[in-house]
Amino acid sequence: MKIYTRTGDDGTTGLIGGSRVKKHNIRLESYGTIDELNSFIGLIRSMQTDQHADQILEIIQNKLFVIGANLATEESITLIKKQLPCKKADIELLEKEMDLMNNDLPELRNFILPGGSQAASFCHVARTVCRRAERKIVELSEKAEVDPNLIKFVNRLSDYLFVLSRKINLDQKTPEILWSPEVDE
Repeated sequence: MKIYTRTGDDGTTGLIGGSRVKKHNIRLESYGTIDELNSFIGLIRSMQTDQHADQILEIIQNKLFVIGANLATEESITLIKKQLPCKKADIELLEKEMDLMNNDLPELRNFILPGGSQAASFCHVARTVCRRAERKIVELSEKAEVDPNLIKFVNRLSDYLFVLSRKINLDQKTPEILWSPEVDE
């Protein structure tokens, strides 16, 4: 199998179902941003050492692959979309994991700046990519049918990545960087 097909040389790409859209189409922007997010999560997995977090991140990566496929499927192919759902249980998993991590974290009384350890910093990058994906998916949902649970999952995932960044910093004994409205020079 060749990786290059040359079919996108005209600035279009194929959706699952066979139709072609411009590479700047909001559907492509949506699933492309999910793919970018998935790549950053792979990077986080390569840096952090908590085995449980790694297992959850692998589950998330697999779910993001399904979400990307769902978003890449043209609307007329409802059977495939039904086979690629985002379930309430997926959202509940993220909530449960955040609750578990929060049990060990100090109470958050200040805004914190992105940073700390390298893995935690990449969690913040992934969080912002996740928020962008959410904005793109919501925009797509104004033009096409999008599973509401998919939007909820992506929304929860950005929260999960924030909490994970805090947990990684705690585990690696790296202080959080508290936001200060005025920095003395």
